[in-house]
Amino acid sequence: MPAITSRQNPIVARFRTVARGDRSDRLLLDGAHLIEDALAAGVPVLEAATTGDAHEVSALAERLRKRAVPVTTVTAAVMRALSPVRSSSPIVAIAEARRASGSRLYQGIPLVVIAVDVQDPGNVGAIIRVAEAGGATGVVCAGACADPFGWKALRGSMGSALRLPVLLHRDSRRAIDEAREYGCRILATVPRGGAPFFEIDLRGPSAIVVGSEGSGLSASEVAASDQTVAIPMAAGVESLNVAVSAAVIVYEARRQRAYAM
Repeated sequence: MPAITSRQNPIVARFRTVARGDRSDRLLLDGAHLIEDALAAGVPVLEAATTGDAHEVSALAERLRKRAVPVTTVTAAVMRALSPVRSSSPIVAIAEARRASGSRLYQGIPLVVIAVDVQDPGNVGAIIRVAEAGGATGVVCAGACADPFGWKALRGSMGSALRLPVLLHRDSRRAIDEAREYGCRILATVPRGGAPFFEIDLRGPSAIVVGSEGSGLSASEVAASDQTVAIPMAAGVESLNVAVSAAVIVYEARRQRAYAM
């Protein structure tokens, strides 16, 4: 089939709809890495488009076709309309969004990160990435969090959001209450005044609550916790990036749990 040359082709509208977040049941996978991760994680890929420029992209497109995934060849100009990134990828795809359940997040001895009102998609993606890397059982994106399945957050997670259970809760207090119902100790991160994170016992079921980039957690969210936790910082440093804070505490939990075995 000849390459599609017109931006008026219906494929452009389909990909742009997903890129805008107008389809909660669909994911935009931008680039070969995310598509490979989706295939490895068993996420159904529904259609793809490629410029067919590079050998590895051609091989991936052939793999998709063998799985009965429609793959359309487009020109570079059309790909710039399909791919939302500044430097468009040679292959993009639309996949089925699969939502996690609480039972998946809180399995075993849960270690869950609850991100409240984290509005930067890159930070949301980074939190999910470090949560998976550090052995957390899942992430809850609560309140006014950026969509963890939007294309920016997916790229920031480097595919972790396709593997790690991620739950959406628009009510942050309900997210905290649910974690407690599953037996988790609620640990609210604060810039100052909390117990140093290395003094907290993280070997049992734990939910680490981190707040927005600007104002952190609200007074009511802190009050709903069982313990406030702080990361000691040198004088003059006001706060850490929210994903960095999550990483420090998740890895302390990993260290404690490894030594407890």
